[in-house]
Amino acid sequence: MIPDFPGSYPTQRLRRGRRTAFLRTLARETCLAPADLIYPIFVRESKRAGMEVAAMPGITYRTLPELPVLGAELIELGLPALALFPVIDQRRKSNSAREAWNPRGLLPRAVRLLKRECPRLGVITDVALDPYTRHGQDGLLDSRGEVANDPSVQALVKQALCQAEAGADVLAPSDMMDGRIGAIRTALEERGLHQVLILSYAAKYASALYAPFRAALGSASTLGKADKKSYQIDPANSTEALRETALDLREGADWVMVKPGLGYLDIVHRIKERFGVPTLVYNVSGEYVMLKAAAARGWLEERPVVLELLTACKRAGADAILSYHALDAARWLRETA
Repeated sequence: MIPDFPGSYPTQRLRRGRRTAFLRTLARETCLAPADLIYPIFVRESKRAGMEVAAMPGITYRTLPELPVLGAELIELGLPALALFPVIDQRRKSNSAREAWNPRGLLPRAVRLLKRECPRLGVITDVALDPYTRHGQDGLLDSRGEVANDPSVQALVKQALCQAEAGADVLAPSDMMDGRIGAIRTALEERGLHQVLILSYAAKYASALYAPFRAALGSASTLGKADKKSYQIDPANSTEALRETALDLREGADWVMVKPGLGYLDIVHRIKERFGVPTLVYNVSGEYVMLKAAAARGWLEERPVVLELLTACKRAGADAILSYHALDAARWLRETA
């Protein structure tokens, strides 16, 4: 027997607005669209197409000839941009990372090709030395084997200029060296590259969730048992991310990035609330493979979980999301549009 409701019945019944699909659609506060997604890709020198990334199910390395086809597909799906990550041949790696600013290197060639064949597609490039160093660190090492900040910044500036001159729309320094945003912005202005946007990885954490990415890039084997805790943010810290963001914006960053994503949505929210600038989040490789593994075992249904988690990134305040799910998510979103 249902007990009597104490007093009058409620005048506000929130379930009324959830009763049907059209009501839920009209009242939806956060909407995820393909235009919110950026697809990160691994590009490598190879004549063989379709090579799978062993550490990341469903992800393949892309060769240069494949890039225009992929670019056209992204445009068709409504994605505004991709992010390039080069897989550099071990023979081209060095302690000085000089391949990072080779104008005939893999990444500049990829940028030029994409901008020529897919001019509507935004091209974001990673500014960091780890793909190019024999030791796998994002900076250069000093005589004690420690990452030397200022010499690393000088190398990063050369790398950034090389990418900008190749035609990159957005430079994304992910290295976490102190002062690199100001140095890169100054160099761009001096070269007349005023329109090149800087997306700073302002809040990049020393996360264990990068392992599949490092394996795909080839930096895991070079890094060995070393870590990046001397320059990436401690996962226990929150306010430190705000300090990093404030510094990078003061130095000339246009947009900022939080990495990783799902465990750091509080950081996304704090940064967006505090600074009000375009704030992106990186749904990283470890987050991707955990979901893929659960889906492969039938523990989770991939499609609704992916769309729920990407929507959560937007709800936290992210303006755009880098995700390895981006292609699938864009297709699913088009099906339900």
